[in-house]
Amino acid sequence: MNKVLLPLLCFLLLLSCKNPNKHNAEDFKVDEIAGSKEDVFGIVIHGGAGTILKENMSDSLEAAYKEKLKEAISIGHEILKNGGTSLEAVAKTINVLEDSPLFNAGKGSVFTHDATNELDASIMDGATLKAGAVAGVKHIKNPIDLAKDVMQKSEHVMLYGAGAEEFAQSLGYKMMDTTYFYTKSRYESLQRILEKEKTINTEKISFQDPYIKNSKFGTVGCAALDKHGNLASGTSTGGMTNKRWNRIGDAPIIGAGTYANNSTCAVSSTGWGEFFIRSVVAYDISALMEYKGMSLQDAAKEVIHKKVPALGGDGGIVAIDKDGNVAMEFNTAGMYRASMNAEGELEIGIYKEE
Repeated sequence: MNKVLLPLLCFLLLLSCKNPNKHNAEDFKVDEIAGSKEDVFGIVIHGGAGTILKENMSDSLEAAYKEKLKEAISIGHEILKNGGTSLEAVAKTINVLEDSPLFNAGKGSVFTHDATNELDASIMDGATLKAGAVAGVKHIKNPIDLAKDVMQKSEHVMLYGAGAEEFAQSLGYKMMDTTYFYTKSRYESLQRILEKEKTINTEKISFQDPYIKNSKFGTVGCAALDKHGNLASGTSTGGMTNKRWNRIGDAPIIGAGTYANNSTCAVSSTGWGEFFIRSVVAYDISALMEYKGMSLQDAAKEVIHKKVPALGGDGGIVAIDKDGNVAMEFNTAGMYRASMNAEGELEIGIYKEE
C-alpha cells in the first residue's frame, strides 16, 4: 500500500509546486494590463463653432485664443495627471473659459434682445449617469459650478432663472452685478444685429444672413476621461445674441448639449441649438456607439456631417471615448478646439484646414 501512496504523494507535490508559479505569472499579466489601463486619460475642449475665418482674424487675436485654450486644457490635464476626477477636470477647465471675455460663456456672454445676459450650463457624470443643469441665470459668475452643485447637492437635474439663483444663494454663491458680464464687443454685436433687423422685413429674415446666422453660435465645453476610467462632460454658454422670450438652447439640455456614459463616450456640443436639441446630438453619438458598435469618430461624423445638416443645422462637438480616443468634428468654417492625451501631447485648432 505504501509503495502505491508514495509515488502518488510525490506526483501531487510536484503539481502543487508548478501551479502556484503558473498562477503568479497570470496574475502578473493581469496586474500589468490593469496598471497600463490606469495610465489612459485625456481631455478635449471647444470654445464655440461658426464662421471663423483666418482672413477675419488678426494675428494677436488668434494668439490670444490659442493661449487661452492652452491654459484651460492644461489645468484640466494636470488634474487628470494627478489622479483627479473627470468631473473636477471638466468644471475647472470650463471655469477658465467662462472667466475669459473671448468666449460666449460667463464673462464673455452675449446679449439678449433686451441687452441683458442669460447664461446656461450643464454637466454629466458618465459613471453614474447623474447630471445637473441651470438655464437663464443672470448673476452667476461660473454657471458650470452651479450645474455641478445641482447634480450633487439637489434631487433635481435642471433649475431655471430665479429659482436656480435662489438655490445658488442657499449654497453661499456670490451674486454678481450684471455689469460684470458687459463686454464692449458683445454689446456692439447686438447693436449691429438690431440695426440689421431694422432694414429687414421680419417675416423675410434669412437665417443664412451672416449677422443673423452667427448670432446663434458660441459655447464652451469639455469632455474628459480620468485614470479611474470615468468619463464626464460639461457645456456652458451665454446663448445666442439677440435671443428673446427667455430662449434656451442645447447647452443645458442633457442629451443634446451634454452627455456622458462610461460605456461609450462623453460629448459636449456647440452650434445652432435648436437643431442640436431636435437631433439629440450628444446622446445620438453615444447611442450609435452602443447600439450599432460604431467608433467614436464614425459616430461623430455621422451625426455632425449627415444628420444635423439634413435638418438645416450646423455646429460641432468634442468628445472622448472610454479608451481615450478623441473626436473634434464640426461642419462650420471653424471651431475653437484643443485636445491633450496622457502623454501630454497638445493639439490646438481654430480653422477647418487645421
